[in-house]
Amino acid sequence: MQSSGYFESPWPSEDAGPARLQAAPANSGLNLKDGASLQARSRRTQMSTMTVLGAPGEVFLLTHSVLRSHLGLPTTATVSLIDPITLKTIRKSIPLKGGPMWPGGMAVHANGSLVVVYGRYAHKLDRQCNVLKSYLLPIHEAYNSFVVLNNGLIVTKNLSRTTHAQLTTLNPDNFKSACNDVICPEASIARLSAVGNTVYVVGVTRVWRYHWDDTSQRLIRDPKWQCHYLQGASQTYGWDMVIEGDNGWLMDNGQHNYLLSMLGAGQNKEPNRLIRVSLNQTDSLQAWPVSGLPFGSITNPPLVDIERRIVVGFDSANRHLKAWRIHSLPHTSDVQLEALWHLPEMGAASHMLLFPSTGELCVNDYKRFNEQVVVLDIETGQEKSRVNTGGHMQGVVFPSAGWHNDFYWCSMDRLTRVFKTEATKST
Repeated sequence: MQSSGYFESPWPSEDAGPARLQAAPANSGLNLKDGASLQARSRRTQMSTMTVLGAPGEVFLLTHSVLRSHLGLPTTATVSLIDPITLKTIRKSIPLKGGPMWPGGMAVHANGSLVVVYGRYAHKLDRQCNVLKSYLLPIHEAYNSFVVLNNGLIVTKNLSRTTHAQLTTLNPDNFKSACNDVICPEASIARLSAVGNTVYVVGVTRVWRYHWDDTSQRLIRDPKWQCHYLQGASQTYGWDMVIEGDNGWLMDNGQHNYLLSMLGAGQNKEPNRLIRVSLNQTDSLQAWPVSGLPFGSITNPPLVDIERRIVVGFDSANRHLKAWRIHSLPHTSDVQLEALWHLPEMGAASHMLLFPSTGELCVNDYKRFNEQVVVLDIETGQEKSRVNTGGHMQGVVFPSAGWHNDFYWCSMDRLTRVFKTEATKST
């Protein structure tokens, strides 16, 4: 269910919503069968991060500059309204102040405006890409996107590797601070997740959560719930968490040295793991190795198909993609995972995209200087089709659904629209 804080569209924000389920609406899908295949239209971009959808036919693209960061200079972001078919720019914003570089975030708010967080700035734009308001965020670090709560409040945080993370909450109307900032217990690399008016923060060793309290008008940390997901483990920090029912899912060993790709980028000798945390019982924690190979690493979340009870994880550094069936266990919050399929030599690194009605899972596959997008059957792992994006870098950012049973793939240096070509019938 889409958060009521977002505009009613098929894909109003990264991962289609703050629970990060990465799932398109139920009535959409490629439905690849009978010899149909994928086709792509692409254009070169300057560090594309994501596309989001507004009103019917509206597609917004977020990009940012990068070269200035190598000189120690502040960087900027740009929002463009693009043609949903040709990808050509219809109009674009002025360069948006940013500062420190890190892929930011964009969403269409329930009030109809665009919200962008990039660098240490938050910006509010109309859907003609005109800047309405800007807000200088308090920490001189890059902020890695935001979530919108059901009540419409915007919550963001700095990407902190050593200092404690800090949550800032903005009022969507006046675009000013809605309450005092909250200092988190530790640093946090991952992006925030949310359900309702509750925010989940994946720190470098633990996950904790904050509830918005209407009486005091502030975020309050839940004193009865936290999960120490690295307790007793030598892996490095986790990335974004997917919230599914009573469980949160993430992957660890997230420290890496990505430059052009994630291949061989792991910096910790341990395998990376798929982790499940109970949102109801603090001591219910389980972890499974993905490939089991040393120096496994990722920079993104797993994917959970709620209807089919399937979870998909990956090891980007070693090029492995794996799926399990989720089975509930009686009288416990724990679950049992049944291996479904395993694809070695699949270079998946981006956030993924699922068409639930057709069971089509969209992932990227990267070999040196060559990125392809692949559509798999999520039940079997069978490849339905693949297509070149033309990208030379491995995408580690965000795809989105489109308006015409298609989807868009951002791969840093390239934006690609992927769609179906019907099979030609022989006579």
